[in-house]
Amino acid sequence: MTRLSRRTLVSAALLAAGVAAAPRAFAEDKVFRIAYQKGGGILVLLKQRGTIAEKLKPLGWSVSWAEFPAGPQLLEALNVGVADFGPVGEAPPIFAQAAGADIVYAGSDPPSPKNEAIIVPKDSPIRTIADLKGKRVALNKGSNVHYLLIQALETNGLAYGDIESVYLPPADARAAFERGAVDAWVIWDPYYAAAELSLGARTIADGTGLAPNVSFYIATRQITERHADVVTAALATIDNAEAWVRDNPGKAAAELAPIYGLPVEVVERFFTRSIFGAHRVDDATLTGQQKVADAFAKLKLIPKPINVRDAAWKQPA
Repeated sequence: MTRLSRRTLVSAALLAAGVAAAPRAFAEDKVFRIAYQKGGGILVLLKQRGTIAEKLKPLGWSVSWAEFPAGPQLLEALNVGVADFGPVGEAPPIFAQAAGADIVYAGSDPPSPKNEAIIVPKDSPIRTIADLKGKRVALNKGSNVHYLLIQALETNGLAYGDIESVYLPPADARAAFERGAVDAWVIWDPYYAAAELSLGARTIADGTGLAPNVSFYIATRQITERHADVVTAALATIDNAEAWVRDNPGKAAAELAPIYGLPVEVVERFFTRSIFGAHRVDDATLTGQQKVADAFAKLKLIPKPINVRDAAWKQPA
């Protein structure tokens, strides 16, 4: 897909969300443009409550919001200058950086390996990762679970080419999983919890010992260089909200389930196995992210090797 067509798609998504799809008048408008993924995570809570807007108001900034179906589209919105900040998993920023996007790792949550898994239908004969040899495995290409699958296969003596990868976004992957068109599905929460509770899906491996599953908060280089105080305030607000969700998973699930359009028990399961705490990205996290990037480069899933530290936020301590 050419850059022109990607820009067109991002513009259409933003217009549908009621956001002007033109490069920002950056320093003048003082609107912090937050992109978030469908399903929303904790940012939906902050959007609903107006918490970030309240935090930024004393700084003279307002907030706008735009929803995207997944991390790659969200990061393209940052790349083309129509959003400033948004959350993604491990893989999308690697693919984006390899494609030339000028993005920055502004913050991250702690590793949360139990929030992603390789699952099979409840009556499947597949019991182990080794049983996936020759099978059709659905996943969202370039998503956080891509690395989980690579690591799971290699740890169990299989090459990536030993399975048939079926690249599908979550909604299409679930449909394929339900009708038996794929043998396994590599997926993250809350889709993972929904498949467990509504389909009886069985987990053959989660990220424990295989993939850290770090959630990142990615920003444009412009916003981090010119308005570090705005990004810092947003991260602090997210951290406070995550602390409340960690301590009150049942209340948080009840509040957010109607917004997500999911049963309360699905959202509560998602929250109870999540690890929360937004903070600046440290060196150890960047080292882990480099391992993911190197694995993708080795398999030629990205066009060239990258140094993730080129996208580190070089904010004074």
